[in-house]
Amino acid sequence: MLSSRVFSNVVVACALVISPFSTLSYAQQASAEQAEAKISFEQYTTNLRQEAASRGYDEALLEQVFPTLQFHERVVSADRSQPEIVETLATYLPKRVSEIRIRMARERYQQFLPQLQQIGDKYGVQPRFIIALWGLESSFGRFQGNYSIPSALATLAYEGRRETFFKQEFFNALDILAQGHISFENMKGSWAGAMGQSQFMPSSFLAYAQDGDGDGKKDIWGNELDVFASIANYLKQQGWDNRKTWGREVQLPAKFDHGLAIQRGSLARAEWLKRWQDSERSLADWNTLGVRRLNGGELPARDIAAALILPDGPEGKAYLGYANYKSLMHWNRSYYFVTSVGVLADLIAAE
Repeated sequence: MLSSRVFSNVVVACALVISPFSTLSYAQQASAEQAEAKISFEQYTTNLRQEAASRGYDEALLEQVFPTLQFHERVVSADRSQPEIVETLATYLPKRVSEIRIRMARERYQQFLPQLQQIGDKYGVQPRFIIALWGLESSFGRFQGNYSIPSALATLAYEGRRETFFKQEFFNALDILAQGHISFENMKGSWAGAMGQSQFMPSSFLAYAQDGDGDGKKDIWGNELDVFASIANYLKQQGWDNRKTWGREVQLPAKFDHGLAIQRGSLARAEWLKRWQDSERSLADWNTLGVRRLNGGELPARDIAAALILPDGPEGKAYLGYANYKSLMHWNRSYYFVTSVGVLADLIAAE
């Protein structure tokens, strides 16, 4: 039995369908009514300030931040219409691991080598991976984004699709300001709220950022040592093993069972980890299955487990990913991105 409200909606919907004079569909009418009911950005941030005050944030901080909050339509547009670019590894890698980026990575590696070695020893992460992530995230600090982080996060929270997530990130940003790691004026980043040279979201900053030079601040915007230590700590906390590399490109035999690879598709992390576990085998087992180095030789005789990754499916390149590949996938769950980190790191070492 239909409730009176549902029945009323059905009647209206039917009337809109059969009437030749109707100018709006029922869905359009409902969307318009919903838009009218949505409070303004100003009212939203007023409510947000009240919630921040109830959480105990200092009034001076709130007075500094909230009057400056702006709604950025470009942020909403970017979030809603991220381009669906048809990309393959063959087109992605040359852009991300370009000759100029390889050269810059090698230069930065040599420039900061003493500090990188010290940080690498402390956290158990090879310096070449720190440099590779730094280069791929912000082009070695050159491109960090110029949006005010509180305004970007407030805009995305107000937009509503992922309000809970972005509202919490907004409060995380307030925590960072309250701790004095960066001034409000310099808290800049991408439209999505990613900050600094390592492009950490505020929650990642609170979980992983480090004071690399001992000055009492975690400055991932302007202090390279803090950036390096923060990247290294992130990887360490995700189980990085500096006795191993990230993985390797391999050859597959004819008529190989591609079902042994990690099956592709967008999944929650727990589901993806299960697929990794299903694919993971020892190098000896992959050898038995006919998997070979690019030069046709057998895989190394080492006690290492690896999962098979086919970023472009059976017709594309094949990689065996070690546990460190899985750690990098926590940073960014993109086979293209993680593979580019590994390739760039290898090219730094190959100099």
